[in-house]
Amino acid sequence: MTTQVMEAVLFDLDGTLVSTRRLYLEAYRRAVEPHLDRLPTAEEIIALRPRAELRFLHDLVPPERYEACLRDFRRVYRELHDTHFGGIYPGVEAMLAELRRAGVRLGIVTGKSRSSWEVMQATVELGAFDVAIFDDDVAEPKPDPRGILAALESVGAAPAAAAYVGDSVSDAEAAAAAGVLPLAALWAKKPEEREAFLERVRPFGARAVATPRELLALVL
Repeated sequence: MTTQVMEAVLFDLDGTLVSTRRLYLEAYRRAVEPHLDRLPTAEEIIALRPRAELRFLHDLVPPERYEACLRDFRRVYRELHDTHFGGIYPGVEAMLAELRRAGVRLGIVTGKSRSSWEVMQATVELGAFDVAIFDDDVAEPKPDPRGILAALESVGAAPAAAAYVGDSVSDAEAAAAAGVLPLAALWAKKPEEREAFLERVRPFGARAVATPRELLALVL
């Protein structure tokens, strides 16, 4: 248990609240194909470890092709959303509702772009958040902590009274650098992936949470 009730809980989005791995892999592949003159495999995209949507595309294609690639990505992401979006993870909606009832301030700090968030919001209801920081809003992606710090400033919460929930090593590293409690969401991980992931985030003081309900017990 934590030593105090959390005033704010911030979340990563993709891979933490919603399942978008299949959607992003295919959208990235199709968007960059005309700009790389070949269709990369899903394995190639995974190996590049995309952490932030806009930065990933910027680094992957020649500078003069970035704007055109970004337009292609936005179009493909929108076209694929209905068929490739994996849904909200089980238990997430109930968890968010309970945190709201308890008066906890909620935020999102994500590598997703605002444009892709708007596409998702058209069909997916996660409820209201007190703050949302997107890839468009930060100078550097996680593990840079400035997105988390900006979110805390917006909701008026001190780092010592806040937690950040994510599914990646960069999430845990960013949380630790911001001075908030890193929580490692395991519910999207395969059982055989969990221990290796935890070994990588423990140096940042991350606490494991196997389910959204277990997270409630840690922060309330």
